[in-house]
Amino acid sequence: MKKTKELFSRFFKNRLRAGVVIVLILTVIFFGWQKVKGSQQTVQYQTTKVAKGTIVSSISVSGQIATAGKMTVTSQASGVVKDILVKNGDHVSQGQTLMTVTPDSVGLQRQQQAYASYLSAQNSLASDNAKLYSLQSTMMGNWKTYMDTAQNSTYQNSDETPNTANRALPQFYEVYDNWLNSEAQYKNQQGVITQDQAALSNSWLNYQAASSIITAPAAGIVQDITLVPGMTLAAQSNSQSSAAVSQKIATITTGNTIAGQFSVAEIDVGTIKEGEKTTLTLDAFPDKTFTGTVTGVDRTGAVSSGVTNYPLTITFDPTTANILPNMSATANIITATKDRVLLVPSSAVQTSGTQSYVRVLQNGNPVSMPVQTGISSDTQIEIVSGISEGDDVITGTLSGSAQTSSGSRSVFSSGFGGGGGGGALRVGGFGGR
Repeated sequence: MKKTKELFSRFFKNRLRAGVVIVLILTVIFFGWQKVKGSQQTVQYQTTKVAKGTIVSSISVSGQIATAGKMTVTSQASGVVKDILVKNGDHVSQGQTLMTVTPDSVGLQRQQQAYASYLSAQNSLASDNAKLYSLQSTMMGNWKTYMDTAQNSTYQNSDETPNTANRALPQFYEVYDNWLNSEAQYKNQQGVITQDQAALSNSWLNYQAASSIITAPAAGIVQDITLVPGMTLAAQSNSQSSAAVSQKIATITTGNTIAGQFSVAEIDVGTIKEGEKTTLTLDAFPDKTFTGTVTGVDRTGAVSSGVTNYPLTITFDPTTANILPNMSATANIITATKDRVLLVPSSAVQTSGTQSYVRVLQNGNPVSMPVQTGISSDTQIEIVSGISEGDDVITGTLSGSAQTSSGSRSVFSSGFGGGGGGGALRVGGFGGR
């Protein structure tokens, strides 16, 4: 009886241990299965459909307005403002008197020195012109002597061909060289006359700058006059050379083309060409967009702090906006435009080496597809080949703790942006759905 109880007790304990082991194994299997199932449910994809559209590729550059159809009126005159003959907003013609100044001693000295230089330049031009006429007369006389010599029977055959043997004699070369020498002197004097004319123009401009009569350098609308009669114009000089320095008197709006100076990085300068269209924005006009054209590219560039940049000029299309010099501007240069091409968001394209890929969702599973890309914008990329219109491309992947309860699925919202249509949030598992 005692043995029977012991056997029964031992049997019961073994069965209990076995049951505990089985329960533990089942528990591990259950929770492992739940973990795998949960991980399957938390793989989520943001997708968009491949669609055709228009893409514009552009390069953004920044700079300032260099000229805004304005010309500055300057003067080196010093003294007291006597009369102001125009007011802001008046239309003026080139050379029209804007104001007069009663010069002080410095201003009067500058004016007289400038006028003396102008008279000296006039005299130099007249003297050199007289010399030119004399050299011309000598040249023509030597040319006639040379022609008479070359055509006589000693140096020309009866059939009017040159007598090369006699023309090799010193006496022939002497006549020939006299003509060439006089011709060279005449041409050299023509160059002197050109220099004299430039010096005369420069001396006249210097005289105008120092003159007590301030005139308009161009036709247009006068602006920015801040002087009144009785105000003093102090003499301005360079601190190092003591040379006279001009000071601003007014500005004249001429209606000329508005242009801006911009800077482009070396990675982009090779793709920019003259004549390309641009859109422009200015900080001073936040609600307006202007248009223009690239009119010049400096491909030599300049290096500053180890960075190379290349200046370029953009000319604005006609506008009525009051654009002023030195305003900050941003330009988007349109380098390429394509219509009805396959487009995907930039976030959908991945690159490995020289090969680009997109992931396409097929039967709930992501499939990596090699593609050939074309031009790109800030948000989209052209697909030349590799996928088709209507394909679901993956633009983003999310992982989280998605749970399934009572037949409903909780879904995370995606932060990835889609483009070109679609935008559905897809959920993929190991076996698909």
